[in-house]
Amino acid sequence: MSATVTTGSPEGATRPSGVRRGRVGRFLLGPESDPVWARPALWAVLALAAVLYAWGLSRSGYANTYYSAAVKSGTQSWKAFFFGSLDAGSFITVDKPPMALWVMGLFARVIEFGSWSLLLPQVVEGVAAVALLYATVRRAFGPAAGLLAAVVLTLTPITVAINRDDNPDTLLVLLLVAAAWATVRAIGDGRLRWLLLAAFFVGCGFNTKMLQAFVALPALALAYLLFGPPKLGRRVLQLLAAGAVLLVSAGWWMTVVDLIPASRRPYIGGSTDGTVWDLVIGYNGLGRVFGQDGPGGGRRGAGAGGDAFREFARRAG
Repeated sequence: MSATVTTGSPEGATRPSGVRRGRVGRFLLGPESDPVWARPALWAVLALAAVLYAWGLSRSGYANTYYSAAVKSGTQSWKAFFFGSLDAGSFITVDKPPMALWVMGLFARVIEFGSWSLLLPQVVEGVAAVALLYATVRRAFGPAAGLLAAVVLTLTPITVAINRDDNPDTLLVLLLVAAAWATVRAIGDGRLRWLLLAAFFVGCGFNTKMLQAFVALPALALAYLLFGPPKLGRRVLQLLAAGAVLLVSAGWWMTVVDLIPASRRPYIGGSTDGTVWDLVIGYNGLGRVFGQDGPGGGRRGAGAGGDAFREFARRAG
């Protein structure tokens, strides 16, 4: 018979002494330091999230057909895939960068374009965001707080709505939660790699929904500057290195696209001059602050982009 010892947690849970869990055991049941109920409760919350996000998913059809058209075009042309073009001929792009479209497009190329291949990635990303939020909050405040945060995110009505749609917000939320998770890891041990990873996630968020990804950036940087374990000078240098990673991970697609001659690339939807830079500082930048509507070629339903959108909707049914 093996004796039992108290873990010392406020919940007073007990575990067999001398029992060491392997990697699979820790994944399924949690670390030995957690209360016995913590990991099973997390699995229950993740199962609830999956049900809420996936139940009757095919009823959503093609969801937001503006983005569905771009995903379908990406399955027909790698050029359209790279640019996030609304039409397979790559005449005009959607009004957002293409990272969220890339995820859905890869699913659609593997399992054929349809409602499930379009929306299943959104469900997976939504559930992953709940799991990462739990891990982030648990590391800082314990499993009970982590579980509460996971439940709140799971049940928030707008969370359920965006995870059943094909808008880029689902991927953006996942990337920003991942950035917060990596920042908490950096605050915990002071390792540069975690800070660089956080910057990379925010940069990917920029290529998902542009400047909206930077909303959390000041809080993440300030948190590490104030609470990171290295000395202040080292923290500043680490943040500068993270800034360089952010610049590259956020700016590479925009730079590549704008360096391609206008005659060889599609018009950038939402811009006034066909460049990604104008989209960043205009419709997806200052335009969001001052209430600017989609200008020029980017207005949904206008011009060639609108024609491609209406043609897709007609063929889809």
